[in-house]
Amino acid sequence: MRTRISKSSPPDYFFIALTVALVIFGLVMLTSASSDLAKGDFGDSFYYLKHQILNGLLFGIFGFFICSLVFYRRLTKIAFLLLIVNIITLLLVFTPLGFQTKGATRWLNIYGFSFQPGEFLKLTFLIFLAYWMSKNQERSKSLNRGFLPFLLLLSVVTFLLLMQPSTTAAFLIIGASVIMYFLGGARPRFFIGITLLAFLTLVALVFITPYRFDRLKVFLGIEKNELKEAYHINQTLIAIGSGGWNGVGFGQSTAKLKYLPEPLADSIFAIIAEELGFIGAVSLVLIFFLFIWRGLMIARASPDNFGKLLVIGFTSLIGLQAFINIAAVSGLIPLTGVPLPFISYGGTALAVFLTMSGIIVNISKYRR
Repeated sequence: MRTRISKSSPPDYFFIALTVALVIFGLVMLTSASSDLAKGDFGDSFYYLKHQILNGLLFGIFGFFICSLVFYRRLTKIAFLLLIVNIITLLLVFTPLGFQTKGATRWLNIYGFSFQPGEFLKLTFLIFLAYWMSKNQERSKSLNRGFLPFLLLLSVVTFLLLMQPSTTAAFLIIGASVIMYFLGGARPRFFIGITLLAFLTLVALVFITPYRFDRLKVFLGIEKNELKEAYHINQTLIAIGSGGWNGVGFGQSTAKLKYLPEPLADSIFAIIAEELGFIGAVSLVLIFFLFIWRGLMIARASPDNFGKLLVIGFTSLIGLQAFINIAAVSGLIPLTGVPLPFISYGGTALAVFLTMSGIIVNISKYRR
């Protein structure tokens, strides 16, 4: 039965404020983290900041406003098309249109415009999954009509991401999808089964891939070579510890100059902790916590199952990605190579996260 929806309130301004705070914080810290590197590589201290604004923020703002204004249920009409187009672009990265960076083939270049199809999959797959599940709420409880088709679809997109390879993106989508599927009414045994399957897949990938196995050995304390496998995590911990309570001051990080690998992406939280200290780092974590909490409150008040599942999927994915990045950089879990949402350098990711936020804002305008 179709739920009747009426516009009952303005958008959730608190959620909007949190989104704006994350974006501004990210641009400010990217400026600090990238200025010396950009000056040395391109002769322009603001090169990476400009690139982030032109190729990420502007597209993200456009996506945010369009999706916050257009009634979210219209996504149900194009959910399947969006996913098919995205899967086609994922396949195209293995053609001459795709190109390799740092050993991974994740980028697509079409008429000079470069982007990562895998980042867009975080958006399109969750939209389709919410649509598919909301069409028949009892489907999630069925093995043949629900769980097995869900598992097949998830396996296809996971395989395409692992081929790039983009392992963390694959498991982020798996994590958010499983949360959506479980909260959508799936039987507990399905949840246990897919969680076990995902864990076994991850274990297999770790043991058959040398660099992933090396990261696990470093985390377990088996490998302690400070010049090789353990170098990255040692430098992030040194940077975090150097910040103390108040930090060394904005722009004053020494780790970013020549010691810290991936200072603009995976390791940017270490620079934040070094320059702004424990107080600054905890403040960022608090903003993420409030962002996720507010998103879940919007999901709880959503007028229909489609809106509820969409918000749950988006906030779960952003929350998981933020947790994995911060935990990995802090040494709580093995290093993964996942960027920090809204903060790390990456135009495609920023555009996708802002578009997700716009959809959440749109849903917040409606109540049961």
